[in-house]
Amino acid sequence: MALLEIDNITISYGNRPTVTDFSMKMNEGQIISLVGESGSGKTTVIRAAFGLLPGGGKVTAGDILFEGESVLGFSKEKWRKLRGRGMSMIFQDSGAMMNPTRRVGNAFVEYIRTHENISKAEATKKGIEMLERMRLPDGGNVMKSYPFQLSGGMRQRVGIAMGMTYAPKLLLADEPTSALDVTTQAQIVRQMMELREQYGTAIVVVTHNLGVACYMSDYIIVMKDGRIEDQGSRDYILHESGNAYTKKLLDAVPSIGGTRYV
Repeated sequence: MALLEIDNITISYGNRPTVTDFSMKMNEGQIISLVGESGSGKTTVIRAAFGLLPGGGKVTAGDILFEGESVLGFSKEKWRKLRGRGMSMIFQDSGAMMNPTRRVGNAFVEYIRTHENISKAEATKKGIEMLERMRLPDGGNVMKSYPFQLSGGMRQRVGIAMGMTYAPKLLLADEPTSALDVTTQAQIVRQMMELREQYGTAIVVVTHNLGVACYMSDYIIVMKDGRIEDQGSRDYILHESGNAYTKKLLDAVPSIGGTRYV
């Protein structure tokens, strides 16, 4: 049985389909990237899988199954039980998703106590341990900080730490490196790959960077205008695909001294 199966879904806002006939199947510990330009429907797909479609968006055809069970009819309570332990999500700029008037620790403790019946002191200790596990030195000081006091890389690590608190089976990552400098991007990518090694976490990565996708992924789905344009293993996408759009994405990866590092 697949961990996540998206079966021929169409996602619409009002009468206008944004994503059409999208299918994907993934197993435990697998890393799949959704690649494409802005507006291609990548984020819409993973938000649908997480039950977080904004602005009245709905899955109007098809089904989304997590461990064989359809999530489309889940109640708020059932989603609360699934999120955190079954699946979790990190956003493009985790700092932007946090209330700038609240300290990181307040948000983190609230998140932990939503999923677990423990005291504030125990939740604080757990939060600090997770931050330090994600290579944020002095987790106690990070907990006392406001989001705007942290660098982009630190904020993203906070987001990953929160998402991995309960070692979910599936992590959905929405452009996790796009707001970061190149050095920090590389660190975050390596750290996400370590999550699979340490916890066996399956990861769906949304990115416009085919270089990042080829480095991380077992399987790549190329999207364009809300549809699947191309898909296959990393080696297929890199060396065998004849799709014109895929070739354009590969050509867009920067090269150094005539060598393209994908």
